[in-house]
Amino acid sequence: MTGTRPRDPSVRRSLTLFRAFLREQDDPGSCYTLLARDAVDQVEAYGGPVGGRTVVDVGGGGGYFTEEFRARGAHAYLFEPDAGELGEKPPVGAVVADGYLLPLRDAAADVVFSSNVLEHVADPQTFLSELVRVTRPGGLIYVSFTNWLSPWGGHEWAPWHYLGAERARARYRRRTGRTAKHTLGENLFAVHIGPTLRQVRARDDVEVVTARSRYWPFLTETVVRVPGLRELATWNLLLILRRCAP
Repeated sequence: MTGTRPRDPSVRRSLTLFRAFLREQDDPGSCYTLLARDAVDQVEAYGGPVGGRTVVDVGGGGGYFTEEFRARGAHAYLFEPDAGELGEKPPVGAVVADGYLLPLRDAAADVVFSSNVLEHVADPQTFLSELVRVTRPGGLIYVSFTNWLSPWGGHEWAPWHYLGAERARARYRRRTGRTAKHTLGENLFAVHIGPTLRQVRARDDVEVVTARSRYWPFLTETVVRVPGLRELATWNLLLILRRCAP
């Protein structure tokens, strides 16, 4: 079952998400609850209602996405590699597991979901291959990531990452008195849109349903087609993939 191909999102929706991101450090619950609703809306727009379907949330942290999928009737399961990211009340049944080697059989899920994880893994292609492996033929794979040259590419020390990661981290420490959570080459990696699209399109086990900006309010697919511009203007790439039959 497939959903209706969505139109570009509204400017109002983009502004609402942007304001929530600005409060992420102070009010992460509200930010990620809103983001989870928005993300599951996107999944349903491309793949139809998730009720009754098996959803695997890979790298979902505190479980906001998993809980939203469950609220809509899905059989959703969280697999998170860092126990510290699960928080005090992770979803029931959450599993600490490496995204490179998920403890699941082949074709176990109708939907495999990964939000803002790809830029945190050292080997994105192996990670993507594992997401594909556990998706049933015809199933949907949702992958979004913040590319390195995005204005938010340096995460908490953005946009100063354009001047170099170490300089940006040092500035963050001076400004906040805290050590930055992310270190380039350790838990944050410079992932780019162009190479990622070429690698995904070269695969014979998935088809690209859409490659678009996740948050941008207009021309969401058009901007991704323009080399160079897409690395700056996309902000966050959303890939919707469909698992091909063997």
